[in-house]
Amino acid sequence: MGGSGFTIFPEEILSYTGADYGIAGEGEETLLTLLQTLERGGDARGIPNVYTSSSKGSGFLRIEEDYESRPFSTIDKKLDFNQYTERGVYSIQTKRGCALQCLYCSYPLLEGKKYRLRSPVSIVSEIEEASDRIGKPITFEFVDSTFNEPKGHAEEICRELIRRKLKVRLRTMGVNPRNTSKELFGLMKEAGFAQIDVTPDSASPSVIKSLRKGFTMDDIRRTASLIKEFDLPAMWFFLFGGPGESRKTFNETIDFIDEYINPADLVYMSGGLRIYPGTPLYKHAVNEGYISPEDKLLHPFVFYFSSESPYDSLREWILEACDQRLHCLPSSDTTPPPGMLREASVLRKAQGLDEPMFRTLLRLRREWKAAGKL
Repeated sequence: MGGSGFTIFPEEILSYTGADYGIAGEGEETLLTLLQTLERGGDARGIPNVYTSSSKGSGFLRIEEDYESRPFSTIDKKLDFNQYTERGVYSIQTKRGCALQCLYCSYPLLEGKKYRLRSPVSIVSEIEEASDRIGKPITFEFVDSTFNEPKGHAEEICRELIRRKLKVRLRTMGVNPRNTSKELFGLMKEAGFAQIDVTPDSASPSVIKSLRKGFTMDDIRRTASLIKEFDLPAMWFFLFGGPGESRKTFNETIDFIDEYINPADLVYMSGGLRIYPGTPLYKHAVNEGYISPEDKLLHPFVFYFSSESPYDSLREWILEACDQRLHCLPSSDTTPPPGMLREASVLRKAQGLDEPMFRTLLRLRREWKAAGKL
């Protein structure tokens, strides 16, 4: 066993599944060590980050400091990648670790609390080599928790992409409003970014503070204005229900969506914050009496809802807001109807559209709504 979920709940998952071994944290080197140890008949219980049925691991997560020297991913050589070239992406990491302190987030627990950066030359070389191997158009997606942190690193990656004149299609998760600028978005546009994901979680000043997001309303407004200025297709993500959330703060976010977000862009709305052990939200929930320190949180898992935005009320607010705004969707409604997907694929091929699929689907959603098909 391994991966992010296992890293958060190693003993619980090992016990639940009956697996022989589990690796918490990064597995590239640890897995090799485990396999070599087993091959020679050695004892795996002393290997850092390895859990067995009779060993609880080292009790702390060892972080591999040297991320730069790791070999490039060659996943396209290990499986049939053709089925991914039309709608899939090729994942690229530019760093590991996160120095931000968001209330609910598990990334610092998984990857460490400081950034381990790859050099722009290494990142772009991986993209260039994969693009040459695949030989077909493919979107490369930066899958860092936050792309534009720390400040300056994303800009240098873009400059290296531009310098090499690579004709690639790019998208990224996790654009943080704190470090957005004309320079950043200008470089991203020139480098080949066709879509970005923006994750402010809230547009209420008090909730932004309670979630420890580290940016301000001015940062969010600036980001939204720059996205429109550079015509960068964007998906926005808002997470409601955290400490201090109320109908008033919910409405503040809705007002921001109406005033600043391009109706051609997609907005996802989620309710409730999953509580993970070791996060600041876990400590907050224990201190508040929302959960007990004895609660396991794996099964059943627990979501936090503030007292002023309980589950039933928040669900009603989100559904009402989405019903009135066709570019807004509840997180439970992320899969378009099969007929709409088929129609979108035909339309994109017939018209040679290269816009993100979500923009095509949003136009069809409006048409279907007007025709009474939704």
